[in-house]
Amino acid sequence: MIALTAGIAAQAGGILTNTNQSVAFLRNPARDAAIGLDGVYSNPAGVIFLGDGLHLGFNWQYAHQTRTIESQNQLFKLGLKNNGQDTKTFEGVANAPIIPSLQAAYNKGNWSFQFNFSVPGGGGKCEFDKGIGSFETAVGGIASRLIGVSSAINSQISALGASVPTVTGYDVDGYMKGKQYYFGLQVGAARKIGEHLSVYGGLRLLYGTASYEARLTNIRVMNGTQGMTLPEYFEGITGGLMDAGNKISALGQQVQDGFGQYVNAYMAAGMTREQAMQQPKVQELVAQGQELQTKGAQLQATADQLKASGETLAPYSKGVNLKSDQTGWGIAPIIGIDYKTGSFNFAAKYEFKTRMRMKNDSDLEEASVIAATNKYVNGTSVPEDAPALLALGAQWSVTDNVRLNAGYHHFFDKSAHWYEHSEKLLDGGTNEYLGGAEWDINKRLQVSGGVQLTRYGLTDEYMNDMSFVVNSWTFGLGAGYKVSDKVKINVAYFQTNYEHYDMNTPEQNMPALGVSIPAGKNSFTRTNNVFGVGVELTL
Repeated sequence: MIALTAGIAAQAGGILTNTNQSVAFLRNPARDAAIGLDGVYSNPAGVIFLGDGLHLGFNWQYAHQTRTIESQNQLFKLGLKNNGQDTKTFEGVANAPIIPSLQAAYNKGNWSFQFNFSVPGGGGKCEFDKGIGSFETAVGGIASRLIGVSSAINSQISALGASVPTVTGYDVDGYMKGKQYYFGLQVGAARKIGEHLSVYGGLRLLYGTASYEARLTNIRVMNGTQGMTLPEYFEGITGGLMDAGNKISALGQQVQDGFGQYVNAYMAAGMTREQAMQQPKVQELVAQGQELQTKGAQLQATADQLKASGETLAPYSKGVNLKSDQTGWGIAPIIGIDYKTGSFNFAAKYEFKTRMRMKNDSDLEEASVIAATNKYVNGTSVPEDAPALLALGAQWSVTDNVRLNAGYHHFFDKSAHWYEHSEKLLDGGTNEYLGGAEWDINKRLQVSGGVQLTRYGLTDEYMNDMSFVVNSWTFGLGAGYKVSDKVKINVAYFQTNYEHYDMNTPEQNMPALGVSIPAGKNSFTRTNNVFGVGVELTL
């Protein structure tokens, strides 16, 4: 019942891609045409211009995020813990305490041989300790249906002096957690062609591992302040129907006895049986008998329907407890180019789509009537392609110690393949616009800062509370300090500021459960704060 695949992206980048692969990026996200060791990821063709030698970089990042969903649905009013309110806030906390990356380049003459280890997707875990709205409204829908059921039955049998337990609401405990890491190993080489131009070709192996857990426990339908499990509720319904059935049988016997007495009395007075049957009192008893037969048939039909409902809901009477582990891998080529002219440097990089299929090792053995859980059926493979990326950048060296940077990213999201082709619901691919500056204060100290604007092709049809992104703008700032000619320390802080995405949720019918979820609203937003430390070595 969860789908956190896009919801755990560590910080910057597209829907399924992280672009923050170094502390240098945190200091200034506009690194697409910068010349530096972090270029092994952001501008691999430009790394050749670092000069000969072995260059090594180690980076550590810590990220803390929250995801907040404000859901509105009239079913929440039925929840015991919701104080009669139709709006409820669900918050998930995501921590990525260790996001590592390693860059290495060996430059010799016109060649640069490069290696990069990073986490280009996922990077942490997210936990919703109260579950999410779409979980709870499913329980609310069941309760709403049972409110109608108990009311209808009581209207049928109240005249008989029988009753069944009424339903006034529900209670449930929800929980959801997802953990996801996509590890990337990238190897490649850059070749300098003349003094100003270089090209790059490489491959990235992407290995994904993820685990998901969802629970709906302590599900109860409420009768005022008294709670009943679903089996207890259906037991109470069955008892009430049996009581009503017994009373109908007793009344039927009384009618039958009275009918016989009157017919016999009329015949003893000289009437034929046909004449006795036409007498008003006998006709009244016949009508009463037919009415009781009709009520009996209605009760039997109700009992049959409730039996079928009980069998349908039986798998969920003890709640939902889903656990799934996923693994998968894919390989994609990467190409790049860098061109230097005067005080300007221009660069471009294209990462091809990575075909990913994440295989489930799950305790869910077959498809469920709750459609969202079917993404985690044991043994199935889920498409989770990393989309292709085009990155363009420019750098202007205003002076020998001041540089201005600009960049553009486009993720080809609609050309990827995701579960149930959710990519087709997007309005377009992701676009990012980046700018920044770097200043060498002296030979040892360097400061930088930059911004990034991210715009997704979101639609109401794509968005849901199990996996969401929202438009944002980000700033990063930090410093680099050369301890010596061979050692440089980088520190940075990076913060993403998210917008709100408001949507109307359509009515949802779950015919297999006989449940209807009324239309509502969702409002999504997030927070993101990252701190990073790194060291670069030249040997």
